[in-house]
Formats: sequence, structure tokens, C-alpha cells
Amino acid sequence: MLRLPSTYLSLPILLSCGLTCLTYDLSESYLEGVLLLAVTALAIMLVDALFGSRLPGFAQFRAGSYIGTRESFVAMAFACGVMFFCLLDLTLFPIPLIDNPSSYASMEGGHEHIRHISDMCWALPPIGLLCARSKWLRNLLVVAGLAFPVLVIDRNRIFASLFSFALVVMFRRDESRPLPWKSVGFLAVAGAAAFSVLGILRSGTLDTVTLPFSAMYRDAPQGIKWLLLYVTAGPYNFGAMLAKHYSNASFLVNQVVPMAGSIATAGTSIPLDAPNINVGTEFFPFLMALGPMGAVASILTLYAMLWWSVRRLHPPVSLFAWLVFLRMSYVCVMSPFAPQAFTWTNIGFVVLCMVMQMLAAWLPNRRAPSVEREHAATVARTMSSPTLQ
Repeated sequence: MLRLPSTYLSLPILLSCGLTCLTYDLSESYLEGVLLLAVTALAIMLVDALFGSRLPGFAQFRAGSYIGTRESFVAMAFACGVMFFCLLDLTLFPIPLIDNPSSYASMEGGHEHIRHISDMCWALPPIGLLCARSKWLRNLLVVAGLAFPVLVIDRNRIFASLFSFALVVMFRRDESRPLPWKSVGFLAVAGAAAFSVLGILRSGTLDTVTLPFSAMYRDAPQGIKWLLLYVTAGPYNFGAMLAKHYSNASFLVNQVVPMAGSIATAGTSIPLDAPNINVGTEFFPFLMALGPMGAVASILTLYAMLWWSVRRLHPPVSLFAWLVFLRMSYVCVMSPFAPQAFTWTNIGFVVLCMVMQMLAAWLPNRRAPSVEREHAATVARTMSSPTLQ
């Protein structure tokens, strides 16, 4: 299942839609939007299982050695740059977890531009696992990638860091050992706990949210309510807008065109059932701009982008192809919750990885002299062998 691309797109959508049906008392009109997402995801999974590509085997991921390579040098330089901007973020602006939790959304005074770089902190753990030669440097990169999102109360980056860390651990495991489900389960529980606690710090309790919750949801603990609301609010709002036939193309334009306008949905004209629950799915802006067929087309396009990132993982697996796949698989996993794939920042990261891969290819290869000496010695031994004499 981990080698099947649609696992990272279809399963999260199906899980989110299933929990949406359990969390709310949905009307038939709202249920149509949820079913549209679920049926499309199921169709992609079936087609992918029959005709789709597969990720390389675990042995091929484990065989990749990046320490000391040109790709590792470029990736470590990139990681140092990201860590520098993380320090700038914490030094120049209030730390939400320590100073004021409500300041997490404040982006004045150039904070937004610094955050565009520091937001890539999720890439620090995989770079540390794959490229760091010393244990202290590897631990520093992993801790930095996990601690920075907590300090700035960025729940999305917490999930991204944990997801990329867990996926690298699983794909780089020794095949003689079973999958480390205990470690991955611990990371999932830690991420869920951090999400719930930070959600309460950021937004308080959910007593003011007025949605048609089911009895199961009302009886759940506060922390579980935060998780259920985050997982299900996207499909719920998707179904609501489809039922209300609401149309507005400006949000899609603002999302895909840099500096075109605000992408915030809070406090806008969107007729949300709960104005303070304004998250949507990845396909929410396409629904508002292009209708249900546009939303389906966006799901298929996202799968095509994921398929492309999988195809780039041909052996030997490039380090930057690794990072591109980690990013694309994560935005697919998060697609039922909020737009992240069809944004200029996401496309920018993919382009940046391709540029870094080309830059690494242009650097002098320090391994070349030793390879040439070994080749020359092999030729000499062959020429002096009795068989050839």
C-alpha cells in the first residue's frame, strides 16, 4: 500500500468523508458533495491499483547513499539557510507559544516573507536523516524541524515534519525487519496531541461552533473534537457550497496567481454555516470557480502531479526527487483539509528542488579521482592477467 501512489490521495479523502458522515447529521443536499469526493477518490484508487505506477522497492531507497555527495552538500546548504530564517523568525517577531498565542497569524513588518522560507522547516528532518554524517548534526536538524512549528503554533508544519520523518524512516528500514509501526504510531499520537493542545491555545474551546454535530461528536473529549473538526470541516464546507450553488472565482485566482489578492476565507462573502470554521478542501476553490466538474478535474490533476513525482523516483533515487515526493505526498494527504498543492509556494518548492538537483550536477565530483584510480587499477590487473598474455 505504501508503494501505491493513490494511497496518499484516495485513502485520506475516503477517511475524511467517512468521518464527516459520522460527525454531522448531514442533509441529503450536503451529502451529495461528500459523495462526489468519495466516489472520485475510490475511482482513482481502483484505476491506480490496476494500471498505475509503483514507488521503488524499499531496498532501492535504502541503497541510496547521499552522505558526502554533491546532492548532500547542496541539501545541507539549503537546510542551513532554512534554519537561519527560522532563527530570524523567532528573533525578530513574537514567539506565539511563549508570548501570545494569538500572534501566530500576524504577518506584518516583513514577517510574511521570512515565513515563506522558515515554513520549509519540514524538510530539515529528512535532510538530517539522509545527509548528516555526524549524529549531533542529524539530531539538530530533526529537533529543529519538529520544534520550530510548535514554537510558532503552526499545526500544518508539525504534521508535515512528522509525516516526512516517518515516511523516510519506513522507506529506509532494513527489509529483514518489520515496518516500525510502533514508532510511526507514537509519532501519530504525538502529532495528534500537539495538534489538539495547540488548537485549544490558538482558538479556545469549541463551544461557540454551531454546526449540526452528531451525538457521537458531542460526547467526545475536547481534544478529539478538535481533531474531528479539522478532519471533517473541509468535506462539510465542500458539500455545503455545492448544495448552495455558490460561485466565486476570485478565491481561485488569488490562490494560483502570486500577489493577486488575499486567499483568506474568513470574514468574506462565502456563506459558511459557521464563519469561524472556514477551512475547505484542496478542491474547494475549484468548486466555487468551476463547479463540481472543475472540482473533479482538480482531483485528477493532483493525482497526475503525484504520479509525476513517483515517476521521478527511478533508481538510483535522487535526494531532491525524494524531497519532491515527500512534499507532493503530504499535500495529497492533506487535500481533504485545506489548499496547499495548487499554490505558488508549493510549485516554487518543487522548482527549487529541481534547480538544486541541477546545481548539484554542475558541482565538481570529489569522488571522481578515486573512481578513476580504481578503474585504472582494474584495467592494469586485467592487462597483466595470464589469460590475456
